[in-house]
Amino acid sequence: MTGNVLVAYGTTNGSTAQIAEAIADVLRKDGLTADALPARNVASVSSYDAVVVGGGLYAGRWHKDARSFVRRHGRALAQRPLWLFSSGPLDPSASERDIPPVPGVQKVMTRLDAQEHVTFGGCLEEGAKGWVAGMILRSGKGGDFRDFTAIEEWAGRVAAEMAGGD
Repeated sequence: MTGNVLVAYGTTNGSTAQIAEAIADVLRKDGLTADALPARNVASVSSYDAVVVGGGLYAGRWHKDARSFVRRHGRALAQRPLWLFSSGPLDPSASERDIPPVPGVQKVMTRLDAQEHVTFGGCLEEGAKGWVAGMILRSGKGGDFRDFTAIEEWAGRVAAEMAGGD
């Protein structure tokens, strides 16, 4: 199986970028060509056979760069397989149960006929940018809740779906 996959992401402090890189690594190990790029830096998706878009969740909304990306490239994204992910809960909930997409992401899923969406735990650690991040950290609610085993398993399923032509 050959295929060129873009993993585009919106991130503020780098946690979602690390998830995107982990997804791209699995896709590469499974024989695909994969680029993990900041969503704001992608000029075109025309050279990609499939796209994964991820964004950190902030106050119940997907990261602005992920939202802008799906608006800007919507027509092209609707013509190729598309998977979506969110990162954000600063607790173990994403590892304990499926968390449905936030309303804005659900609209994107429907409009662009996305294959699937998954929510992964987030990460907010000392030194994070932003006033709200600082408040969360001062309240003792930060930490790293990403489950890289679950992330890699999901990426493996994406690769398998591409191989199967789904």
